[in-house]
Amino acid sequence: MKFCSNCSASVELRIPEGDSLPRYVCTVCHIIHYQNPKVVVGCIPEWEDKVLLCRRAIEPRLGWWTLPAGFMENNETLEQAAARETLEEANARVEIGDLYAVYSLPYISQVYFLFRGKLLDLNFKPGIESLEVALLSEHEIPWQDMAFRVIHDPLKRYFEERSRNALRFYMDTIDKPRTIRE
Repeated sequence: MKFCSNCSASVELRIPEGDSLPRYVCTVCHIIHYQNPKVVVGCIPEWEDKVLLCRRAIEPRLGWWTLPAGFMENNETLEQAAARETLEEANARVEIGDLYAVYSLPYISQVYFLFRGKLLDLNFKPGIESLEVALLSEHEIPWQDMAFRVIHDPLKRYFEERSRNALRFYMDTIDKPRTIRE
């Protein structure tokens, strides 16, 4: 940063009084320009045993696969951001569910929030930031072509947990006597 966004004067990097970190401070109006991490929000859009993925039409990682996600905008909740990004990138409408994962990425000053989302219908198509979108089961996912580790790892965990929960449900039902009512 070289100039103040308030008055256009030059800024200098220094530790303001009462602070402990270097900040850009205007040399004329003395406004402190805080720089904070970006918030990235997305979701795992689910339909039966499949999830909706997007192949990126933009850098970084042009042509690689990801979940719909992007930067949160002012005046929206995390859930609204997740639904908006899914609509923008995949033209897909979702009902946002539980928060699934949070990742801090201090080396790029970002925080990721990933929700589970239920697709409301199968009317989806690539948005402006996607080359294509696809509804894929676990074995169809191009794991080696996933754009970001912050998407790859929670998606792997999602399928592992879903598989364990299905097995646990199956074991619970076969181990317990059932009453059939007519």
